[in-house]
Amino acid sequence: MNPESSATEKGAELQREYQLRFSAMHEYRRRVWAVLTREYFQRLVGTDQTVLDLGCGWGEFISQIQATKKYGMDLNPEGGQRLGEGVTFLNQDCSAMWPLPDESLDVVFTSNFFEHLPDKELLQKTVAQAWRCLRPGGRLICMGPNIKFLPGSYWDFWDHHVTLTEASLSELLRLESFRIERCIPKFLPYSMSAGFRPPLFFLRLYLRLAFAWRFIGRQFLVVGVK
Repeated sequence: MNPESSATEKGAELQREYQLRFSAMHEYRRRVWAVLTREYFQRLVGTDQTVLDLGCGWGEFISQIQATKKYGMDLNPEGGQRLGEGVTFLNQDCSAMWPLPDESLDVVFTSNFFEHLPDKELLQKTVAQAWRCLRPGGRLICMGPNIKFLPGSYWDFWDHHVTLTEASLSELLRLESFRIERCIPKFLPYSMSAGFRPPLFFLRLYLRLAFAWRFIGRQFLVVGVK
């Protein structure tokens, strides 16, 4: 099988997975990310900056964050149909060369994506592309499930492959020359793909009560600076 047909097949598979996993929760996830972007992540992203959402999915983050120029990258071709106005869609393998100039981005954001990559080699290539495209002082903002606190339920998703903790990801970023600006082992609760949907005012309160993160948080937040 040639690489192009393999990528097409993988994109179709991702489209089926996204529909199965997220379609019933899409509107709730969009509202959750409206809170997360407004109450937390907008502080890390300037409204005059250029941002890329890596593994953007259906665009809940990139469509709602305030920025001058916005990109969403995903192998699922359906992503381009769901991104908000003004977001440029890059439908490609994230470990391949990004179609962006050196030092053209201020922020690369990724949430619950690195664990879906097939292996650590592709993850390292992806981080290297982020380094190349970020301007000096630019941020790579990474959120994802912390295997340290999810030894069993982490494997409930068929396409989870790479296991990460806040420490192992921070080490990779340092190997790729990033400086670690923020490293939070327990940030958000784990999954929005199924189950309980707490009222959004609980989320707003949770974000303000950082002491509660250590009891409820199961996802890390790591921010590297170039």
